[in-house]
Amino acid sequence: MITDKNLKKIKLIVFDLDGTLLNDEGEIGSDSKKLIAELKKHNVTFTFASGRLHSAFVNYAEELELQTPLISLDGTLIKNHPDGKVLYQSFIDKKYMQKILAYADKYLLKIALCHADAIYYDDHNSIIPSILNKFGAKFEEVPYYGPYINSTLEVVLVSDYKDNIVEVNNRLSFPYTWGLSTSYYRSQSHASMYFLEIRKKGTTKGTGLQKLLKHLKLSWKETAVLGDWHNDKSLFETKALKIAVANAVAEIKFKSDHITSRTNNEDGVGEFLEMVLKAKTS
Repeated sequence: MITDKNLKKIKLIVFDLDGTLLNDEGEIGSDSKKLIAELKKHNVTFTFASGRLHSAFVNYAEELELQTPLISLDGTLIKNHPDGKVLYQSFIDKKYMQKILAYADKYLLKIALCHADAIYYDDHNSIIPSILNKFGAKFEEVPYYGPYINSTLEVVLVSDYKDNIVEVNNRLSFPYTWGLSTSYYRSQSHASMYFLEIRKKGTTKGTGLQKLLKHLKLSWKETAVLGDWHNDKSLFETKALKIAVANAVAEIKFKSDHITSRTNNEDGVGEFLEMVLKAKTS
């Protein structure tokens, strides 16, 4: 439950981007932009926690003139903008990368390596840019993966055979593998495609935010998070003030402290920011 007392304590507001701060056209609402500028005068800072690559949302950080480190690729990287200083990064271990590449070859899976600034694929995986929906990401074809396996934040495997994806997911899970976190799902835009995302174990938006708060010397009670989708779950399991926009999935709404009456297309974030500003100025 939200009270003016809770809102007065807020010093950091963390936005998910797609489906939350951004409308379906990829734009920030005009009310949100005005209110962010106004709340900065009251010593409130802002950042993003997104599944996007870092390079795929720095334009929004520039638009809002944010100075706080940004959480990208679901917590695998925390990087400052504009100076580029890395606060935290979570690379997949080389031995696991070699195992993943071997499984991709054995089970005829398409594979992409996600780094901070680009998604890499080779000529055997040329379909990747057309099927992998990573908003705003730069895709780059490379001759081979060798030089890139030491600094991969996330691997995405793709197949139109669910059984193959499930088999590899099982082979990369406990007890066969200790150091990885996996998640597989069916594509929303390509109904016949199945995806498996692989990251270093223990990296989520929530753990990324925990590291950021320690860096900023802030507490959970001074933090608000806003989200809409399943990958925001770890944020909504923290002790931060949790705000779901009206279009959020049921799981996120259930875990929230407040649900806006407006969707992302109606600038639901602006609705919450107005509440914070009123509390700060009352």
